[in-house]
Amino acid sequence: MKQKISVLVVDDSALVRQALIELLSSDPGIEVIGAAGDPFAAVERMKEVVPDVITLDVEMPRMDGLTFLRKIMAQRPIPVIICSTLTEQGAETTLKALEYGAVDIIQKPKIGTKKFFEESRIRICDAVKAAASAKLRAYTAVQVKPKLTADAVMPISSQPKAMVKTTEKVVVVGASTGGTEALRILLQALPLDCPAIAVVQHMPENFTAAFAKRLDGICRITAREAQDGDTMLRGQALIAPGNRHMLLKRSGARYYVEIKDGPLVSRHRPSVDVLFRSAARYAGANAVGVIMTGMGDDGAKGMREMFEAGAHTVAQDEQTCVVFGMPNEAIKLGGVRKVIPLSGLAGEIQRMG
Repeated sequence: MKQKISVLVVDDSALVRQALIELLSSDPGIEVIGAAGDPFAAVERMKEVVPDVITLDVEMPRMDGLTFLRKIMAQRPIPVIICSTLTEQGAETTLKALEYGAVDIIQKPKIGTKKFFEESRIRICDAVKAAASAKLRAYTAVQVKPKLTADAVMPISSQPKAMVKTTEKVVVVGASTGGTEALRILLQALPLDCPAIAVVQHMPENFTAAFAKRLDGICRITAREAQDGDTMLRGQALIAPGNRHMLLKRSGARYYVEIKDGPLVSRHRPSVDVLFRSAARYAGANAVGVIMTGMGDDGAKGMREMFEAGAHTVAQDEQTCVVFGMPNEAIKLGGVRKVIPLSGLAGEIQRMG
């Protein structure tokens, strides 16, 4: 029998602590071993037992979450998931936490509809499992409910929409756990004249705007959060907004993105499968698909569809992935033409573009 993932919840709000305990305890593969109102109380609890994963608020009394995170990473690295509010200021702080070694971001749970609760449960429990996996901990994958495929947002069509192969390429990229830093490395290495890029990074809403702004400030290319109808341009990366799906579309010779609502697809919104399917349909052999570090199988089916449509498909290799879930599933499904390390992805995009 596989051992449960042990989690320590650290948050100064008693309501948030209780909500997280309830959400996490609903998964038979996860065990909450304690809850602390601040880092000092967390340290005392960790003297008794060291958790597999910590969920950590960034704004707390006595010691802020970033300071605590740095101490953890310097003294005894443990997978940490930042639990943050959806504010612009909070997003900036949380992105710093990712730089300091946090594995992922989750939105603080709040009272809402049954659908909201269920989606929060899926996202939070999956984030904990991904974090545990990133540190080679044993975890129990539990299917909360049947996963929806890209059919839920974009049904399969027998009518091809892609143009014949041309010299102009578009690039679609999907990433999850560990993807924020991996994308930074990839996009920083790209020159100003690189092909147009559309990116789905699993991340809560509001954080994607701050993430895109951060990338824009450190990369030669332009990076910004995508808006509905944005044209795909060379030297630009469009980041899918959190909690909304992004599709690649074509009007004549112009490629653009469509931003739309919809259910969780492959347990995510935005979903890599949705983006990749749209690229297969509307770009075909003119597309380059890149699947990067992340837990689960989002993007695997979509990459297979791109492969069958003639696109050039690439997966990040296991050695450079924080979690080799998404690339591995795409490889096993037979949709990947080439497997290369993170350091080689930018060059591959340039070579194909």
